[in-house]
Amino acid sequence: MCQVTETYHDDMKQDELPSESKKCVKCKEVIAVVAIKAGDKYCRGCFELCFHHKFRATLGKNRVIFPGEKVLLAVSGGPSSSSMLRQVQEGLSPNAHKKLRFMPGIIYIDEGGALDQSLHERQQTVTKLEDIFKASGFPYYIVPLEQVLDLPSSVITMSPSSQQKASSYKASLDDFIRKDTCSQLTPEQKNYTSFHLVQELQTQQLRQLINCFKTLTAKEDILSNLRQHLLVHTARCEGYNKLMLGDNCTRLAAKLLVSVSLGRGAQVSQDTNISDSRYGDIISVRPMRDYSAKEIAFYNHIFNVPSVFSPNLNTKIKEKASIQHLTETFINKLQVDFPCTVSTVYRTSEKLQTTCMSSSCTNTRDRCLLCMCSLDSSQENASALKATQISKCLSQTQTGVANSALSPIQNTESKGTTTENFCKGEHCETSVEERGCCSVIRVPNSTDVTSLLCYSCQLTIKDMSSVDCLPQYILLEAEIRQRRSRMRDEITDFLLDD
Repeated sequence: MCQVTETYHDDMKQDELPSESKKCVKCKEVIAVVAIKAGDKYCRGCFELCFHHKFRATLGKNRVIFPGEKVLLAVSGGPSSSSMLRQVQEGLSPNAHKKLRFMPGIIYIDEGGALDQSLHERQQTVTKLEDIFKASGFPYYIVPLEQVLDLPSSVITMSPSSQQKASSYKASLDDFIRKDTCSQLTPEQKNYTSFHLVQELQTQQLRQLINCFKTLTAKEDILSNLRQHLLVHTARCEGYNKLMLGDNCTRLAAKLLVSVSLGRGAQVSQDTNISDSRYGDIISVRPMRDYSAKEIAFYNHIFNVPSVFSPNLNTKIKEKASIQHLTETFINKLQVDFPCTVSTVYRTSEKLQTTCMSSSCTNTRDRCLLCMCSLDSSQENASALKATQISKCLSQTQTGVANSALSPIQNTESKGTTTENFCKGEHCETSVEERGCCSVIRVPNSTDVTSLLCYSCQLTIKDMSSVDCLPQYILLEAEIRQRRSRMRDEITDFLLDD
């Protein structure tokens, strides 16, 4: 029995874990150096093989990139996009087991003008990235964000899709093999840097546009849309068919929750899927969507993948400054205590579908002016959006009643009796409300951008102090769509039903 005066002379020894638990789960011979999860421990060699295999398997099983196509890699200098660039380099190397069969190019969007960075700071970041791009051997394009102000309106119109069907993948592969492979994989070098062409006036206009938004959430949303417009325009001008993005699993999980919070529930499938065909001829691909941020960080550290830090709107801000930053912080903190958080949210996004119009529809009238997704603003009468629209119309009606209380003379003076209220056709003096044959010459009203946006983009534009600060190509496309809509309403009685 135990006694108070009893002494124990045996030393307490801690049992050592079996040596098998420290070994790689794949080869079971070498000591593991990486632990992705509790049961996923890999050695250096097996971790590299699994990392490369996951990238090529994502492209292979989906077959979104055909042999011989030109693919533009969107590299921001961060860990995820830098790792994507290294995977493409390894896949095109002569010693690769299963070589990639497309022709890559690199693009970097310099957003320093929107972040109030000095010209010297922007030049330093560009110089570091140029060294990485030159070492890859791929043609690269460094484009400042200021160029988004000079884009044509065709960038937000859906061009005819050039995507081939999956049944023609084998035929495309056979045709690629018959050609000279070396000449296909080593395109003519074209290093394009337009950084020195940036004017101070353009930078001021870009900063004015960003500062028009009251909240940081709206600023990040509009900046993401402008960046995507510039990427698509560059890809079209340079002859690229695909656009490869570096969104990883952790980022997509946060993006799913952000989309739901911002009212983009109908567009979740397009924002998080492996491919996005909302622009028609330019297909966006996300080959890094099966990698977690932790896995990418381990790979970059072990194999010395170079990356360049470039600040963004979320740099050195408070946790609750924006919905995007708050959601990302929430996901990362929850992932620490519950390792399956990211994978659970991410797998949920694959199962979400929408009853909105298919992304293959080429009707521009049914697409958002900013994000190019299908419009979801036509809801049922009992929806919250319908109630908000009714409240807005009632408030405008009250303002109109107050204006109509003026005397007839004052009311006529407020409207104006200029020639703009009358038809400009020859020998025709009918008013705007009564004109018929000459209605084509009608003077357009002020551009109403809100009616051409989806619900989420309407909330973003609502935070603007002035809609006139938007780039001219957006306002021009909005005016064109309004004219076509008015013309269609005028001749609707003469059109045949679909």
